[in-house]
Amino acid sequence: MSPDQDDRLLVEAAQLDPARFDELYERNFHRVYAYVVRRVADRNQAEDLTAEVFREALAGIRKFEWRGVPFIAWLLRIASRAIADHWQRSGRESGNPALDSDRPGPEEIERSAMLFQLVDRLPEAQFRVIHMRFVEQKSIREIAGELGRSEGAVKQLQLRAIENLRAQMEGAHA
Repeated sequence: MSPDQDDRLLVEAAQLDPARFDELYERNFHRVYAYVVRRVADRNQAEDLTAEVFREALAGIRKFEWRGVPFIAWLLRIASRAIADHWQRSGRESGNPALDSDRPGPEEIERSAMLFQLVDRLPEAQFRVIHMRFVEQKSIREIAGELGRSEGAVKQLQLRAIENLRAQMEGAHA
């Protein structure tokens, strides 16, 4: 069963019983958090905004309709709005208006969703390095220590993963 079919079954279950939303949360948390933290650069604020995204998603799960895009794209649209609202509030508080050009468009959201799916398909060792490095924001040294590998091996895994993702992304746009 494809990840999209899995998501569809999980969404349908959550629409019937909101208590089942926890499976969707667990499956998509790291993707949403990574998306948010890259745009706000403050871990505490990113955690708050990520929680807000999932609160809004849970509240609106019964209204979600399949339209041929992955469920994560819907979550990232919610995240995009939450981030834009955050920057507007910050702009009003500081006197600097938020720039609409910072708001990601549908193409960027779609591309991010595709990238997250490709990351999920990486070989286990590459996935772990990418997740630890870019989601958990750990240093190469910390990752090497946790995985019991040399720093050079971790750098090599990271390089292979990035090259793999780049080639797949370019292949998808060719």
